[in-house]
Amino acid sequence: MADFLTEMARASRERAKTARAAGYSTVDLASLPLHPPDIDATGFGLIAEAKLAGPASGRLVRSGEDDVAVVDLARSYADGGASMVSVLTEPLRFDGSLDHLRSVANSIQLPVMRKDFLVDPIQILEARAHGASGVLLIARILSSDQLVEMVETADRLGMFSLVEVFDEEDLDLASATFSLGVMVGVNSRDLTDLSVDRGRLGRLRPLIPDHLVSVAESGLETSSAIQLVVELGYRMALVGAALSSADDPVAATNRMVMAGRSAARAVAT
Repeated sequence: MADFLTEMARASRERAKTARAAGYSTVDLASLPLHPPDIDATGFGLIAEAKLAGPASGRLVRSGEDDVAVVDLARSYADGGASMVSVLTEPLRFDGSLDHLRSVANSIQLPVMRKDFLVDPIQILEARAHGASGVLLIARILSSDQLVEMVETADRLGMFSLVEVFDEEDLDLASATFSLGVMVGVNSRDLTDLSVDRGRLGRLRPLIPDHLVSVAESGLETSSAIQLVVELGYRMALVGAALSSADDPVAATNRMVMAGRSAARAVAT
């Protein structure tokens, strides 16, 4: 049986064919709003993820219409002090949608990132056409040349790229993009088999050039976890399930933001 990441990449290639047939390569993007990422002057920024479901967590948002739920989450994150909102668009295992992306981009003034298993530059054009200011790119499902092409496509559109890695081999592949000013995310959940290794956050952080924005991803459920990754040297953290399932996502977001900023001040002194 194919691993999870391979299955997601295969399904994404089929969706890319649909995007190409839809004519996104000819869409006029000049009039669309674009919000570049801006890490808070305190030295820490939270990427809050509007996430309805996941293969490890199951369904997270259990009431109301999906589009409304995603927008409500995004607005709560903005009110709580998040620096950016990530929106899942993968439909099969995450209940995501490009419509969610567009709705969120039209509802908040923060940068909005498309998070998906992107395998084709046309999907970056598709993301931009739906209001995204940036995209997440998974190094393991792309060759070095493909990854560079995807980053360069985003850059031409004025978008940022968050390149996600799981191990040293992925990081070596991603290094081809380091001169292009990408953000680098270390995911403690390996999407090949969905296993979690939080220790890789500490192992890989020293291997990321300091001039790049480093992002800790997955398994960050508490303010203490946020403090720890900032102490490890990460400048941002991406949090999904812990915020999407929170009873009060505004307060939960704010607690993590304040914890990260406090830790960043302590590290700077």
